[in-house]
Amino acid sequence: MKNSLKELGDFTATPRVVPISLVAIAIGFVAAFVAWVLLRLIGFFTNVFYYGRSATTMVSPAGNHLGWFAILIPAAGGLIVGAMAYYGSERIRGHGIPEALESILINGSKVEPRLAILKPLSAAVSIGSGGPFGAEGPIIVTGGAIGSVVAQFLRLTAAERKTLLVAGSAAGMSATFATPVSAVLLAVELLLFEWKPRSIIPVALASATAAATRRYILGLGPLFPVPHHPLSLDPMALVGCVIAGILAGCLAAIVTQSVYTTEDLFRKLPLHWKWWPAIGGIVVGIGGLIFPQALGVGYDTIGAMLQGDVPRAVFAGVLLVKSTIWVISLGSGTSGGVLAPLLMMGAALGGVEAIFLPSAGVAFWPLVSMGAMLAGTMGAPFTAVLFALELTHDINMLLPLLIAAMVAYAITVLIMKRSILTEKIARRGYHLSREYATDPLEILFVHEVMRTQIVALPAEATVDALRDTLIREPQQRGQHLYPVIDSGRTLKGVVTRRELRKVTASTDGRASLGDVLRKPVVAGPDEPLRAVVFRMAETGFTRMPVVEDGRLAGMVSLHDLLMARVRNLHEERTREQVLRLRLPFGSQALKKD
Repeated sequence: MKNSLKELGDFTATPRVVPISLVAIAIGFVAAFVAWVLLRLIGFFTNVFYYGRSATTMVSPAGNHLGWFAILIPAAGGLIVGAMAYYGSERIRGHGIPEALESILINGSKVEPRLAILKPLSAAVSIGSGGPFGAEGPIIVTGGAIGSVVAQFLRLTAAERKTLLVAGSAAGMSATFATPVSAVLLAVELLLFEWKPRSIIPVALASATAAATRRYILGLGPLFPVPHHPLSLDPMALVGCVIAGILAGCLAAIVTQSVYTTEDLFRKLPLHWKWWPAIGGIVVGIGGLIFPQALGVGYDTIGAMLQGDVPRAVFAGVLLVKSTIWVISLGSGTSGGVLAPLLMMGAALGGVEAIFLPSAGVAFWPLVSMGAMLAGTMGAPFTAVLFALELTHDINMLLPLLIAAMVAYAITVLIMKRSILTEKIARRGYHLSREYATDPLEILFVHEVMRTQIVALPAEATVDALRDTLIREPQQRGQHLYPVIDSGRTLKGVVTRRELRKVTASTDGRASLGDVLRKPVVAGPDEPLRAVVFRMAETGFTRMPVVEDGRLAGMVSLHDLLMARVRNLHEERTREQVLRLRLPFGSQALKKD
C-alpha cells in the first residue's frame, strides 16, 4: 500500500527543513542586531528623559535628580506610546507574547511589517521613560515580526511561516539574555504548539546564531553571575524549596489576576484607551519617587539581589512598589515585557524567604524563587529552570530550581485556568490548550476499530441480484459504501448506496456494477488511525475499505474513529484496581481462630 506501516517513520521531517533552517540562521543573525538596537534605544530614551543628554549607554532612572518633576516623565512616555498605538498599530500595546501567539494561531503567522519598527520603538519609549518592564517581550515580538516578514516574501506554507516567526522570537530572546537553550524551550512551551524536527531545528539554529552573534556586539553571558552554590543540600533545604515554590505560585496567581483586574478597571474609564498609558505612567512616577529602583528594566537591581548585597528594604520595595506599578502600568496597555519584572519580584520574594528558611549560601533563595516565579506565572516550568541556570551559569542549582519551579507550576495550574500570557488570548475569544500529548489516533490501529460484518457485492452481480441485496439488507446497518469484490475477495472498486439505488432503479435488469464502479481510497489494517484521518481530510471520503494483500478485510469510517476517541476517554476516566494485596493470613484464617 501507498501508506503502509513500513513506510511510516518516527518523524515527518522532509528535506524542506534544510532551506528553512538556512533562512532561520539569517533571521537569527539579524535578530541579534535588532536586540542590540532595542537596548541602545532604551538607553537613549532613558538618558534623554531623566538626564537630558544624548547617549545610548544603559543607565538606571533611579539615579536622576529631577525631584517631583520625575512624576511627569512616565506619564509623558505613556502619552507617546498611546499616540503610537492609536495612529500606528494597536498591536504594540501589551507585553508582546500574547500578540505573537495571536499571530500564530489566528493570523496564519502573518505580522504587519510596521510592527517590526513600532514595537521596539514604543517599548524603548515606555521603558526609557521609567516603565517597570523588561526588553524581552518587545524583542520577542520584533524578532517574530522580522521572521514573519521574511517568510511572507517567500513561497511558504503557514506552518513554515510559523517556524520562521518563532525562530525570530527565540533569536531575539537569546540575544537579549544570552540564553539560547531556554529561548528554544520558551518557543516550544509557548509558541510552536508542536515538538517536531521541522520546527525545532530551524528555531534552535536561529537561537544559537543569535547567541553567537551577541558575543561580538553585547558581550558574553551570564547576565547575572552568582557565587556557585553547593551541589548537595540537606533535607531541610529541599523542604524549603517546596515552601518557596508554594509561595511563588501564590504570588504568581495574585499578580496575574491583578493585571487583568486592573485592565478591566481601565476599560470602565470614560476615556479612550490611548490615554490609559499616561494614567498608568502617573502611578509609575509616584512609585518611582517612593522607590526609585522600581523604575526601568531593573537589571542592576536583579544582579544586586542575586549577589546578596542589598538591604531588606529593597526586597520590600520590589514586592510592594515594583509589583504595584508594574501591574497598573501593564493593565493600562502600555508596551513592555514581563520577564524582567517577574525575575525581580521572584528574587525579592526569595530575599524575604531567606529570613526564615535554612541558610544554603549567598542569594540561594532569591535565585530559587526567581525561577519558581517565572514557572508559576508563565506556566513554563522547564523554560524557567533553564532560564535561571543560563542567566547565572550555576548548574548546581538545577535540583532546587526544579523542585521549586514544579511546585509553583502545580499551584498555578490547579488554581488558575490560564496564565498571564494566555488570558489575553482567551479574552479575544480564542481558547488555547497548552497540554502536549501523543494523539491517541497515533497509537490505535485500523484493525482495532474496523468493522468486519459488512456487505460486499460480487463484481458479476446483475441489477436484479443487487435489488434483492438491498431488500435483504435494511438501512439500519448504517452501511453507505459497498465494496465490490471478485470470487477471491480481491477489491475491484466501491459503490455508494445512492449510486446503487440508481442502478437498481433501471429497467435494464442485465446492467452490471461496472457502470457505477469507482476506484476506492483504501486503508490498511496495520495503519495508525491518524494516517487514515489525514487521508480522509485530503480526499473528502469518510468511509474506506480496509485491504490486506489486495483482499478485503473490513471497513473503517469516521464513526469508527470517533469510537476510538471514546475508548481513549474511557482509559482516562475509568478507575480500576488491577492488583490486590493478598495477606498470608486472610479473614478466613481469623474466623477459624
